[in-house]
Amino acid sequence: MSRMIPSARSILLAGATVAALGAAPAFAQDVTTQDDAATTPIAQEIAGDEIVVTARRREESLIDVPISLSVVSGDLLAEQGAPDITALQDRTPNLTLQIARGSNSTMIAFSRGVGQQDPLWGFEPGVALYIDDVYVARPQNAILDIFDVERVEVLRGPQGTLYGRNTIGGAIKYVTKKLGNEFHATARASYGSFDQIDLVGTITAPITDTLSVGGAFAWYQRDGYGENLTSGVDQYDKDVMAGRVSVEWQPTYNVFVRVAADRTLDKSNPRHGYRMEGNGGLPAYEPLDSVYDTRAGAGDDNRVMSQGVSATAEIDLSSELTFKTVTAWRNGNTDTIIDFDNTPDPILDVPAYYEDRQFTQELQLLYSGERLQGVFGLYYLNSRASGAFDTVAGAFGLTILTAGTVDTKSYAAFGDFSYDLTDQLSISVGGRYTKDDKTGSVYRQNFAGIRSPRFGNSAAVPGLLRTDYTNDRSFEQFTPRVSLSYQPREALNFYASYGKGFKSGGFDMRGDAILTPTTVNGYEPETIDSYEIGMKGAFLDNTLFFNLAGFYSEYKDQQVTIQSPAAGGGIASFVDNAGRAEIYGFEAEARMVPSRHFSANLVVGYTHADYKEFFTYIAGGTTPVDVSDQRVFQNTPKWTANASATWSEDLAGGTIAFTPAISMRSDISMFEYASPLDQDSYFLVDASLNWTSADDRYRIGVAARNLTDERYRVGGYYFPGAAYGNSIIGYYGPPRTVTGTIEFRY
Repeated sequence: MSRMIPSARSILLAGATVAALGAAPAFAQDVTTQDDAATTPIAQEIAGDEIVVTARRREESLIDVPISLSVVSGDLLAEQGAPDITALQDRTPNLTLQIARGSNSTMIAFSRGVGQQDPLWGFEPGVALYIDDVYVARPQNAILDIFDVERVEVLRGPQGTLYGRNTIGGAIKYVTKKLGNEFHATARASYGSFDQIDLVGTITAPITDTLSVGGAFAWYQRDGYGENLTSGVDQYDKDVMAGRVSVEWQPTYNVFVRVAADRTLDKSNPRHGYRMEGNGGLPAYEPLDSVYDTRAGAGDDNRVMSQGVSATAEIDLSSELTFKTVTAWRNGNTDTIIDFDNTPDPILDVPAYYEDRQFTQELQLLYSGERLQGVFGLYYLNSRASGAFDTVAGAFGLTILTAGTVDTKSYAAFGDFSYDLTDQLSISVGGRYTKDDKTGSVYRQNFAGIRSPRFGNSAAVPGLLRTDYTNDRSFEQFTPRVSLSYQPREALNFYASYGKGFKSGGFDMRGDAILTPTTVNGYEPETIDSYEIGMKGAFLDNTLFFNLAGFYSEYKDQQVTIQSPAAGGGIASFVDNAGRAEIYGFEAEARMVPSRHFSANLVVGYTHADYKEFFTYIAGGTTPVDVSDQRVFQNTPKWTANASATWSEDLAGGTIAFTPAISMRSDISMFEYASPLDQDSYFLVDASLNWTSADDRYRIGVAARNLTDERYRVGGYYFPGAAYGNSIIGYYGPPRTVTGTIEFRY
């Protein structure tokens, strides 16, 4: 069901994927030049003769893909002690991948300056997450753990042609392991700092020659990095259970069917923050000993659940033509609370509830001829995102209840085809037409009292109705992509490409029709035009592998969420289409493999993002003002870098490998304006030591992360002023941790 690749290309691609799985994507290595390489950890990453990726929605060789792309194996992430997919941030250039402020499992992703920090229902992410071929529309519980995953592909730049409307910054593809038709099982147990306990198990059982069933289960438990000094419960703890079951059926050589279901339940305590500034007129408290401690008094209830079912079928209609269908349903719900002031009193508390569900259907027709390869597809999404939250302003004895829903129906047709003009020169042309129909309902009302009836206070007295409307809008866009590739030799590829990205418009679920009457009209889509040139190659007798990509993007009508205190205890929220920006930069990735006992990686990313126009309302004005000279891009460090090396030796019937790594991120702004929450540049130092048996059945490992115990902010809330308790609140990345692991494979 996949395009066969000639033997020489297979060898090239095997090496390319080895390098990619070692955190430097799309490299090439001819492992036949090293007689004894088969026993090394590097060679163990090679899985068969044919290595393929699905970055362009069809199976093809990694070296042929004219996209800046990183691929990291699940095994490598596990060996290096990655807590979850946020570890990709350390090894992928120009990527920010973090747990959202005030959350344990909500994903915030930015790539090349493009993303979305606000996870409220109705807002669309700028970097899309896919589990296999299924788009995950909402960021809640999207911080996926490392279990039953074959690889993660990170595609940088707009992917709107093949992946749709919300891949304006890129896409992250979490690819799970297929079952196959042989019995195997794995068990992994880890114990680490803060009484961390991870238990992961998988099993595959063939029922017949054509039918296999399998499952994976993971349980993650960890005490907190800090403590809530008001309630006594742990802060930054972890309590997650996740499972996945699947069935694969291949009744004939040309038919393959897979049905999979997954469920994740996160019952970790809500993640409260650390007060950065003063008391704002509140009682004086002793300074906290740790940035992971808090005095939040809003409560400790938190529950996040997500689940889904998918069915995938592939039918080879001929040697050149394959039909594929992907049907999926997902839903999730969240009960949580955010204490914005982080004091025992209800100065600024927000209990919240989220619920979402989605149905998607995708049909693909894939063609693989001698010179022409490509895919044509149709896509449909039907989704609802809804929720409610209280904004409790205790100093005013006031609560504002906000609730609403957004229903979305999305239709798309897409195609992408590559044609080999010569043996060395090929062109790829694609496009996607997308139409979104959205219906938004927003309700917002004042209540006298602490919390509204929706969140437990039946005695609250209804007051001013601030927002109550239902509106619908349609958005449509054509997003083309074209690229040209030139391969002067088999291990060297030059390419140039242009692509357009599109993120749908919508309705502001926080919109206050009294403070901002135009909120009932919604906001417009944002678009990006991106140009990229790149090179992927192997040099010095296949001991040095080097990738380089340069990009330039024109970003228009960027959707920016602005929240600021308002008179009377409210918070004014509105979505601006900011105007126009230019983004340019590069990504360089190098890997050196001089011998089977040593390898080294270097990854460097640079992003320069500059607003050219940023129109917004300020100081209660009624005319938009251009403040582009006062605005910066959030979650976008100019420089990102990672360096690592691996030494390995034969030992006791296996191989022992030691890998130190250091990553750097330059200064980061948390918002589009300067604030005390902005994070200075910082370095993180990690190291891992793993012994693997020669038959790959046993592994014993130790992984240390953030060895220097660096304190660095990953998010925050900024509500200065006495009425809001001077709520300038920071959230922090993990401290130093050490984890030991034993793994068995049968």
